Amino acid sequence: MNVIGFYKIPTFGLSILNTIMNVKVQKTTLATIKPFRSLFLQEINVQIRYNACHERGWSDSYQLSIDQQMVGYGSVKGQEISDRDTVFEFYVLPAFRRYTTPLFEELLKVSKATYLECQSNDAHWSSLVYEFSQNINADTILFEDQCVTDWVMPDVQFRPRRDDEPHIEGAGAYVLERAGRIVATGGIMLHYNIPFADLFMEVDKDCRENGLGSYLLQELKRECYQQGRVPAARCSIANKASKATLLKAGFKVAGFMLLGTVKG
Repeated sequence: MNVIGFYKIPTFGLSILNTIMNVKVQKTTLATIKPFRSLFLQEINVQIRYNACHERGWSDSYQLSIDQQMVGYGSVKGQEISDRDTVFEFYVLPAFRRYTTPLFEELLKVSKATYLECQSNDAHWSSLVYEFSQNINADTILFEDQCVTDWVMPDVQFRPRRDDEPHIEGAGAYVLERAGRIVATGGIMLHYNIPFADLFMEVDKDCRENGLGSYLLQELKRECYQQGRVPAARCSIANKASKATLLKAGFKVAGFMLLGTVKG
């Protein structure tokens, strides 16, 4: 069943025809919004944390139209996958951003979303989250690559994990080996918007605080670039050790994941 919202905008004083413009928000398919999402990804040019929600069927898509012309889209997912209560992407073509507010208000009305979630490095979308939501908090730090590091560990080998080695759930495809023992694992997740990839790692508890994590991330970055991807990463805002490790490996803070409740 299609869900449609309707809103009229008076255009007095604008450098276009003095008429009444019709704003419409309609539930649609992922295929319909894909061209506009490509423009969004090109404009923002950062890793999108929830990029995979679209292809995995975890989100609903809405097209935003003015006078029957599509000018953008909105995407709604759930805090729990089965729900659809959180607007997490909102994009309007730059030429139509003077109509951002009525378009967004109509999206809220039609979708009945109660949460707004964004990356703080998305300036257009995050400005709306601050305007239309309250009780905003951040739980995740987003990182992007900043510089090349030159950490050296002569007694440690970075290599792919072999097929005959025991597979630990959550372990990555690469390992650090020291004196015949695997002391750390890490990997490169490729389900993010091209060209970005997400790096992750885990160091054995008794081997931490001696630079292994930063060295592993350094080598994963190198491997990531060789695969034609741009490395990125994230960690909990409360995980000070992971943040320090990422910074030491040449990453920098790129933003935060923000979540707020829609104002009544």
